[in-house]
Amino acid sequence: MRLPFLILNLLVLLMMTTGATAQDKPAYKLFTKKGKPVSYGNMLQELQKADVVLFGEQHNDPIAHWLQLEAAKDLYKAHQGNVVIGAEMFEADVQLVLNEYLADQVAETNFEQEARPWPNYKTDYKPVIRFAKDMGIPVVATNVPRRYAAMVASGGLEALDKISDDGKRYLAPLPVTVDMNLPGYKKMIGMFGGSTHGSVKSEHIVQAQALKDATMAHFILQQVKNGKKVLHLNGAYHSDNFEGIGWYLKQQQPQLKLQSITTVLQDDLEKLQEEHQEKADYILVVPASMTRTY
Repeated sequence: MRLPFLILNLLVLLMMTTGATAQDKPAYKLFTKKGKPVSYGNMLQELQKADVVLFGEQHNDPIAHWLQLEAAKDLYKAHQGNVVIGAEMFEADVQLVLNEYLADQVAETNFEQEARPWPNYKTDYKPVIRFAKDMGIPVVATNVPRRYAAMVASGGLEALDKISDDGKRYLAPLPVTVDMNLPGYKKMIGMFGGSTHGSVKSEHIVQAQALKDATMAHFILQQVKNGKKVLHLNGAYHSDNFEGIGWYLKQQQPQLKLQSITTVLQDDLEKLQEEHQEKADYILVVPASMTRTY
C-alpha cells in the first residue's frame, strides 16, 4: 500500500531537481583544448607540474581575475612558497617600487602613484598583489616600458638602437627576432590593413607587440633559471594559440614545461565553441552576459 506513496515522493523530488537544474546559473566552465569539460581540481593538478603557467585574461573580466587569485593561492600552497607571480600589468622599470611595496618599505598610496598601475588595478589586480604581499611572494613586472613599445610602433625595432644601456635593461636582449608568419601576428597585420609586404606602420605595430611578448618571456625565464615556478598574468592575446609569450619561451628553452589558460565569452557554457578549441591548454568560458569591471 505504501508503494504509490514512495513513487509519488520520488516523482516530486525528480521534478524539484530538474527545476533547480534548469534555473542554475554557472559563472564559468572549464574545458581542455580539445573541448572536454574539466574540473578546476583536475586542471590544477596539471598546472602544478608546469614550470610556467600563462593565464590569459580578458582585462575586464571579473571571473578571470578571481580565478587568477585562486590559482595563485593553490600554486603557492602546492610549491611550498617557491612561486613567483609575473604580471604584464606592470612595466619592468617599476620593479624597484614594486619590490619596496611588497617589502612594506613604502606606503600603498606611494606605490599606486609611482608604479603606473592600470586604471582597473584596484578592482582587478590589487587582490592578487595584496595576497602576494601577505605571503611574501615575489611579483615580477614583466612588460616593456610603454615608451619603448611606442618607439617601435612608430619607427620599427631599429628605433631601439638609440636606447642607452640602462634603458636596455628593461627589454628582451636585442636584436628581437619577429616571425611575421605566426598566425597571430599575421592576423594583427590584417586588422591594421596591411601585410608583411605592405604597410610599414602595420608591421611596426606587430613588432611592438612582439617586443612585449619577447620581453615578458625574458623576465619569466630569469625566474625559471633561478628555480622558481611562475604564474604569469597577461592579456589572452599575448599567449593564445601557443604563440606570443609562449613562442618566445619555447624558442629559448624548448624543454620548458608550459601550461596555458585563456578566457573566452560564450552565450552557452555547455559546449566549447569550435573557434575556441586549441587556443590554450585550458579554456575558461565565461557567460557573455557576465558583468564587466569597466
